[in-house]
Amino acid sequence: MTTINNIKDKIGFQKLIAIFGIVLFVGKIIAWKLTDSDSVFSDAMESIVNVISAFMGLYSLYLASKPKDEDHPYGHGKVEFVTSGIEGALIAIAGIMIIYEGINSLVVGRVLKGLDWGIAIITLTAIINYFLGYISIKKGKKENSLVLISSGKHLQSDTITTLGVVISLIIVYFTKIYWIDSVFALIFGLYIIFVGYKIVRKSLSGIMDEQNPELLKNIIDLLEENRHTEWIDIHNMKIQQFGSSLHIDAHITLPYYYSLREAHQKMENVIILLANNTDRTVEFNFHMDDCKTISCPICQIMHCPVRERDFVKKVIWTPENVTSVEKHTI
Repeated sequence: MTTINNIKDKIGFQKLIAIFGIVLFVGKIIAWKLTDSDSVFSDAMESIVNVISAFMGLYSLYLASKPKDEDHPYGHGKVEFVTSGIEGALIAIAGIMIIYEGINSLVVGRVLKGLDWGIAIITLTAIINYFLGYISIKKGKKENSLVLISSGKHLQSDTITTLGVVISLIIVYFTKIYWIDSVFALIFGLYIIFVGYKIVRKSLSGIMDEQNPELLKNIIDLLEENRHTEWIDIHNMKIQQFGSSLHIDAHITLPYYYSLREAHQKMENVIILLANNTDRTVEFNFHMDDCKTISCPICQIMHCPVRERDFVKKVIWTPENVTSVEKHTI
């Protein structure tokens, strides 16, 4: 029930982002008509990207919430990476549009008008965008939703460019130097392209199952701090992210003389430890290995009835050796 409520909550918030996106776009169009500013027009065009991205994010959240089926045995969570990547690309395109408009304005030249009302409207949209983006990022991190995080970063990047437009309009208002408007557009256009690139890069890393070093280290530190003596070693660990869910594969080496029931219970202890200390849904695929003679030097079961070699030292689990395909040994 909690998971269903979280999904509904995320979808509801994304709807709010989409509605605000439309309202703010209309406000920027009004400001453009009042000022005839190319930078305001570029900012309004970026808002079109906001609206498209918001509805794409809404669709991806809906799709990611669907249960597993025969065609998608791991669920639909990967769609969040796809839509986030498209959103990043759209942000970069918006940056290119702004640069184009800025260069065009520098070449052609333009006289601005109605700057007072334009400044007031654009400032209001910037404030709304920033706080909506802040809430979206905070909520996205809490819910482990890349869509909400990407939407929030998009809104905040839009805020920064909008503030750039406001500053340029204020300077033009007092100096009557109209080309300043275009220079600011060029600077923030480059910034937006950089933000878009970072979002695309993160989404591609998720699609290609790139290792998350911080997440991996946190999980291995948890295992190391709570390890049992009968967990002789854990190796060949892999972590995949599907939307807000995780899939963890690993091999665990246990004493070979354990009964199947006893060995399974020891493996379950590892799974329960991870599940109880992870802030998201986790699917586990653990494989049990029986210990070999090479395991004796690192085995901490001091009264092992079948020990063939003396204990030498404890192997500290690290991201390097836990992700290794081979069993741990000296």
